[in-house]
Amino acid sequence: MKRQPSLDQLVSLDGKCALITGAAAGIGKAIAARCAEAGARLTLVDVDADALATTVCGLTELGAAVESYVVDVSDEDAVGRLWAKISGFEPDILVNNVGVYPFKRFSEVDGALYDHVMRTNLSSTLWMCRQMISKRRDQGGIILNIGSTDGIRPTADELAHYSISKAGVIALTQNLAKAHAKHGFRINVIVPGAIAPAGAKAAARKMVEGGVTAVKIGTEYVRRVPLGRLGRSDEVARMALVLVSDLASYVNGAVIPVDGGFLAA
Repeated sequence: MKRQPSLDQLVSLDGKCALITGAAAGIGKAIAARCAEAGARLTLVDVDADALATTVCGLTELGAAVESYVVDVSDEDAVGRLWAKISGFEPDILVNNVGVYPFKRFSEVDGALYDHVMRTNLSSTLWMCRQMISKRRDQGGIILNIGSTDGIRPTADELAHYSISKAGVIALTQNLAKAHAKHGFRINVIVPGAIAPAGAKAAARKMVEGGVTAVKIGTEYVRRVPLGRLGRSDEVARMALVLVSDLASYVNGAVIPVDGGFLAA
């Protein structure tokens, strides 16, 4: 009988490079840490230069090989310049994690806010996927997009614009997975539920920034989660590691909830 790869071999990212957007904090930072732990070299991208530098420093101290770029990936031209800089060293793995979710009543969402959310959450994913697929058409690769349960089951009027953008990420993922598997790509999307910012103070600050409505939305969301709590960034990162490794070698076009059972309830 043919010997199967060991678990260590399946999860290993040795010799691979992972490019992660929105990598300075939260889910992106957690995914970067798990990919580094599995042996990947990292190319980290974020618009927040100071936070990105802090993350890079921390990962480097842990022995990770990291390079970083301060880029606004919602800008198509900026994405093009990024990929020109890494030409010849394109990543084996792309994780599109960047995202924003400003709370705003549907009736008050203006064109500027709508465009900002769509460009950041959806357009950036499209630009980055297009670059990855065109640059690695001969080698193939792995793309993991980060969506949201709100793209499947919207939770609030104040997040309608966000829900639209994340529904688009899911549709884009499945379209590309179907079209480009023949070129050696595996493309999947994780749909996290509500994930608590790192630390109680950060979580409280995020709620205050969103106002009383945000607090009510968060409280109601947790009430509907069978596991009875918010998720943690590393819980999303663990699933991400599975999907970008050979543990998921036959997984393509999948929409994977990491939501404490919210979508099943």
